[in-house]
Amino acid sequence: MVNPSIDESPISPAPTDRRNSLEKHLQSRPDPRDLMDRHILLKTNAAPSIQATQQDLERHRTSDNLKKHLERRPVREDLIERNILPGLNTAPALIANARELEKHMLADSLEQKIQNRPRPEDLISQGILDGIEDPRTP
Repeated sequence: MVNPSIDESPISPAPTDRRNSLEKHLQSRPDPRDLMDRHILLKTNAAPSIQATQQDLERHRTSDNLKKHLERRPVREDLIERNILPGLNTAPALIANARELEKHMLADSLEQKIQNRPRPEDLISQGILDGIEDPRTP
């Protein structure tokens, strides 16, 4: 007598289903070029046994080049002297505001100096200007 509540179907899929699944996956497998572009496969013709050594050598070469360039890098004082870096000791986020403030302070200073400059007749009376150098006459 067979009990209708017991499921007697096999747990594992049929062997043909597994084979079909493998074939499906192999058909949708990405090509080597795509794997190289996504950095899954290495772009090299070297044997797999020496690929790790090749990567280490490339990393060391890059590191050596970076160290060499950093050693030739000019010091901060030279960059400030050549007006490449600002001479301000402010946070980078505040540099634009500091430059704007410096510009306005310079404009105010020039405006004050222009307002306080001596009049042409005072310069003529002190002998600094001649009568022919009077800027008021065209």
